[in-house]
Amino acid sequence: VLAGTAVLLGVCRPLNLLLAGEEAAVSLGLDVHRFRAGLFVLVAMMIGTVVAVSGAIGFVGLIMPHVVRLLVGADHRRALPATALLGAAFLIMADLVARTLITPEEIPVGIVTALVGGPFFLWLMRRRT
Repeated sequence: VLAGTAVLLGVCRPLNLLLAGEEAAVSLGLDVHRFRAGLFVLVAMMIGTVVAVSGAIGFVGLIMPHVVRLLVGADHRRALPATALLGAAFLIMADLVARTLITPEEIPVGIVTALVGGPFFLWLMRRRT
């Protein structure tokens, strides 16, 4: 996962080119199809590793990129590290809430992330329409 993150940080320029559109990225020399294929393989391997280690903690990988784009913008040089840090902070807070909400019992952290993620996605969909 750390190696994959390092690779992602190394390809921030091509990721930013894709934000301008596929035609613009091609005109600036990016082989879009090869880049996307490689990126899909890399991200699939990273996500598979994370899920195998930590389990399916819903919504974190889906919420944080959207939140970070609202906070720092779409530039991947800033968004990728911010997403990792904010995602880690969010999971720590979700775990803290899950452990302390109804002490001495613990609720699954996935429930807390879903309770935050569900309304967030509903808000995000309503905002974009």
